[in-house]
Amino acid sequence: MLALNMSKEVLAAFGLMNEKLETSNDKMTASNSDFFEGLATKASENAEEYGSLYKNAQTVKQLSDDYYAYLEALKTEMTQGLEDPKDYVVMDKSDFLDGKFFQGDNLTEEGKKFLDFVNTYRDGVINALPKNKFSDIKESVKTRFSTGDAEGKVEKRDGTRQDWINYHYEGFPMVASLTKLTQLQADIKTTEQEVLKSLLEGNLTAAVSLKNFTTSLNASKSAFYAGDKYDGKIIVSKTDKTSTPVKADLTLDGRKLTEGKDYKLEAGGVKMLIGAGAPGDHEIKGTLTFMQDGKEVPVEVNNAFATISKPNAAVIAADKMNVVYRGVANPMTISIPGIPDNKVSASAPGLSKRSGSKYVMNPGKGRTVTISASGILPDGQRINTPATFRIKDIPRPAGAVRGETGSVKMPRKNLEVSTISAMLEDFDFELNIGVSGFKLKVPGQPSVVVRGNKMNAAAKGALKRARRGDAVQIFDIQAYITNNKSYKLKKVSPVVVELTN
Repeated sequence: MLALNMSKEVLAAFGLMNEKLETSNDKMTASNSDFFEGLATKASENAEEYGSLYKNAQTVKQLSDDYYAYLEALKTEMTQGLEDPKDYVVMDKSDFLDGKFFQGDNLTEEGKKFLDFVNTYRDGVINALPKNKFSDIKESVKTRFSTGDAEGKVEKRDGTRQDWINYHYEGFPMVASLTKLTQLQADIKTTEQEVLKSLLEGNLTAAVSLKNFTTSLNASKSAFYAGDKYDGKIIVSKTDKTSTPVKADLTLDGRKLTEGKDYKLEAGGVKMLIGAGAPGDHEIKGTLTFMQDGKEVPVEVNNAFATISKPNAAVIAADKMNVVYRGVANPMTISIPGIPDNKVSASAPGLSKRSGSKYVMNPGKGRTVTISASGILPDGQRINTPATFRIKDIPRPAGAVRGETGSVKMPRKNLEVSTISAMLEDFDFELNIGVSGFKLKVPGQPSVVVRGNKMNAAAKGALKRARRGDAVQIFDIQAYITNNKSYKLKKVSPVVVELTN
């Protein structure tokens, strides 16, 4: 038996380990009690958010208390006949649990009860936790309170299998079994603490999660001029319902503001409903009142914003890029901040207005075009702003077969029925380009002129005489823009097709 081979030093070591575990269990019991009381307080203050979590915690606590008390009673019974419960060197026999749990090859009623407690606690804790949450804790509980495989067995070092309870509790010295029971109690306390912390802190984490926060800028003023040093600070604030003020007392430049008319309370603070007012600095002062732990907590408000005059410069930008292309209808946005679109005008060769601030530029000859925008400010002053754009031609198209450019591989029959096209690769505008003709060159044969974008009889005849591996050239591709045939595209790059049969 294992007990016969265990020295007094080892027995004492087990005893010392048991004492440390019991001390740790006492401390964790107090800690868990604090967590439970904290969750109870939260549930009483905010039943909507914490009520169901508190019920989960109560279930786990009851399971833990019952299991812990059972193990404590078992330990008390185990050491009842000893003169000194801490004289570990005399605890070298295995009689107590051997007789209590086992009867031949079967378990006694007490042995079955011991197993039932393990399984009931494990499954009860897992079922008490919300579905689809706390998967890490559930896995830890399964591992800590595992009773072997599906048949309740574990594999020994020699490869044989033995019932879990026999493997752990049959034939061991009393002090070792006592320590194992105390370790089970430690596992209960650890599980209880993980659950309570996750239920409490998990909900608090959700409450303070970055998903429930937003940012805002706080500065000495809300408008700065070029050359000023910006002194703003990024402020992080909550935006969930727990951060909604219960009341507010605010003034704007000394004038008392009215809830509903000038502002409204919402998650994260107060939404202002006031007008920007006359140009200049404006101050909002007062207090916001929040509820915290059942008490009203005031928060001082002392902020300012600036209203500035309308700008006097136009904003002109090409919607696609910083150039305009000849032969293309270039969309443009032309506006002057602070001036309605119907009071803004723009002119340039090839420029036409569509609606609002939307224009189209169709540049003609030359390398640049200057757009002049003008508008009338509310004070009657007219401003004029010019902007110059480069004019570029449409890039050189590339010949394509089946939408592939450059060098292509395909069977001869596929090429015979393919459509020859031209593409503008990496061009920001969608243009419909048609092909009116091309030339085909098969090695060792004269070039064939084709009208249209499909192979004619002569081209197909030349292809039939081609051999596998021949590089067929398609060149002199005549391409045009379908809705602007007057624009002459650059020479189209040829495409080479290597025949695979």
